[in-house]
This record gives sequence, C-alpha cells and structure tokens, in this order.
Amino acid sequence: MWLYEKKLQYPVKVSNRDLRMAKFLLTQYGGPDGELSAAVKYLNQRYTMPTNRAKGTLTDIGTEELAHWEIIATMIYKLMKGATPEELRRAGLGSHYAMHGDALFPADANGVPWTAAYIQAHGDPVADLQDNMAGEQKARATYEHLIDLTDDPDLRDTLRFLREREVVHFQRFGELLDHVQGYMNSKKYF
Repeated sequence: MWLYEKKLQYPVKVSNRDLRMAKFLLTQYGGPDGELSAAVKYLNQRYTMPTNRAKGTLTDIGTEELAHWEIIATMIYKLMKGATPEELRRAGLGSHYAMHGDALFPADANGVPWTAAYIQAHGDPVADLQDNMAGEQKARATYEHLIDLTDDPDLRDTLRFLREREVVHFQRFGELLDHVQGYMNSKKYF
C-alpha cells in the first residue's frame, strides 16, 4: 500500500530545548488546521472524488500530511527532551504532563484535544477542494507565525520546508479543482 522509509521526509534539528516553542507547535500537531486534521480530511474525501486523478491526489497529499505530522512530533519531542516537570509547568505544559507524562497527545497549543469535528467532508468535490485550499492557506499562515516565534535557525529551516509544502498543496488542489469542474461540466455519453 505504502512504501515507508524509516526516515523523516525532512530532517529535524533543534539548537536547544525550548518548551514554549514545543507548546506552540502543538497547534500543528493536534489543532483544527494542523497536519493530523488535514491528513484525515483528505484521506476521507478521496472516496467521493469523481476521477481517479482526484482520488490519487488526495491520497498522495493525505499521506504526505501524515509525514508532516511525524516531523512536527519529532520537533516537539526534541524541544521537550529532558525537561523536568517543574520546567514543563512553568512553560504552560503542566496539565499536559499531568495527563500524558512525556508522551505526545494530539491537542492544540491550548490543550484542547483533537477531535473528528475538525474534519470537513461534504461529499461535494468542488466544496471539499475549495475547503482544502482554504485549509492549506491557514496552515501556511500558521507556519509563518511559528517561524516568527523562534530564533532557532535549525527549527526555522524545518518550519520553512513545511510552509512551502502547504503552498505546493494549495497549488495542486487548485489544479485539481479545475480538473474536477471540467469533468463535472463535460457531457457524459452512455
């Protein structure tokens, strides 16, 4: 089904521990516009797409979003590694530690757990693709905000990579929207 290489799509380096930045990154781990939400949304929407090209594109982008979720998890883990419970508490991660210890859990930066309510799948290919384009722009904007929140050059490098992938996904969904609308507007002969 998939070929999984046991390496990240893009290398993750961090210069030093930064618990506040780890907390900020949770928004892309378990937030409404984060990588998990995008992956599940796209992998669900593919079933109601009218062409194999559309189904394939949603599968490709959905699985890539899972790879990005793995990158975000790695960044958070590295930024938090070795932190004491007191350091986590001071960084606003005390409640996370109380419930999950050192484990990652899909929640946003405010601690709100991920929910399937974040997923949009209307069964209308045009509506779904337009929603996906908007979602990619929200994710791009979030990555720009996250880049502004860190002075770690290694972390910024990885965040820039993720931001650029959002731009590419937006473009691919735009191309796919044109394709799907053309297909839906074409005369069908039986």
